[in-house]
Amino acid sequence: MQSAVARILRTLHDEGGLQGKDIANMMDVSPATVSRWSSGKAVPDLKTQTRMAELRYVVDRLAEFYSADEARLWLHAPHPMLDGARAIDRINAGRTEDVLAAIESLESGAYS
Repeated sequence: MQSAVARILRTLHDEGGLQGKDIANMMDVSPATVSRWSSGKAVPDLKTQTRMAELRYVVDRLAEFYSADEARLWLHAPHPMLDGARAIDRINAGRTEDVLAAIESLESGAYS
């Protein structure tokens, strides 16, 4: 049976187009560590699991508007609604609410 962490990683890949190295950079670990999480050979600490869950929620929301490749680009691109910051940097800094507000703007058609 696949672990909850492995399922989150699969969602991040399938819906968000994120690769192991993307997740590793965001979680401040090596790609090998992400691979161990994915295979169930290791488990991230609770703080990292929380950030991963927040990222998954963001990716779930982006999937309503974009393909996986487009979502990955959206996460890595600087955004005017984030004061020129990248969404992945805001998430990593614990400011997921800023990213979600930008996504809410997509829903209202005010931002693309």
